[in-house]
Amino acid sequence: MSSSNERESEKQSIREKVWARMQSEGVARFPGARGRIPNFVGAERCAEALDRLDVWQAARVIKSNPDSPQRAIRYRALREGKRLYMAAPRLRQEACFIELDPKKIGEKKYWEASSIAGAGRFGRAVTVEELPQIDLIVCGSVAVSREGGRIGKGEGYSDLEFALATETGKIKPNTPILTSVHPLQILDQPFPWKVHDIPVNFILTPEGVTACEVRYPRPKGIYWDLLTEEKIEAIPALKERRR
Repeated sequence: MSSSNERESEKQSIREKVWARMQSEGVARFPGARGRIPNFVGAERCAEALDRLDVWQAARVIKSNPDSPQRAIRYRALREGKRLYMAAPRLRQEACFIELDPKKIGEKKYWEASSIAGAGRFGRAVTVEELPQIDLIVCGSVAVSREGGRIGKGEGYSDLEFALATETGKIKPNTPILTSVHPLQILDQPFPWKVHDIPVNFILTPEGVTACEVRYPRPKGIYWDLLTEEKIEAIPALKERRR
């Protein structure tokens, strides 16, 4: 079995391959793909595929990442009257989620509120304990597989958001997870996997939606033995949870 460092090295190799391919094919938007959840040509069209998903139609409360390629999905959520929760950058404060309630924002401000900066202006900071039950999770990805594998940009904040919400019962074992990507980000290969990694149930592309045959386990909560003291000290919600 490969070590944790070897698995991370494999993940980084996959990231570099995807970033380079998106750049060379001209599908990465400014400021480029490398080092981020890449924005891509056609990202807005991914939101059109939501009509085909029963889990989207049924969801009233959605947790989403704040990255640009998923902005159209966040906008649509607000437009359809769904409450939206986005994590504060790097979970720097104890109230580490931003609540966006469409009833309190006003329809003309939905697009602005769906951005990172706009969420800070129009949203309300809440703690993980204040979150309601989450019906659906939207996440950004660097690479995904049709078996539900997902690789993020490598900083681990999406994993920690998921872990905190799972630990407090806001995310259930069957809460669906979707991501939106360019087809070049879908790889048909096994992914190196760690216990805290998040699989996906649905993949949206500008061409449509794929339901994954998930073969990767979900995290069951916070894995304290995998966190450094430095990381815990830097994230108030983790410090409070441990106490």
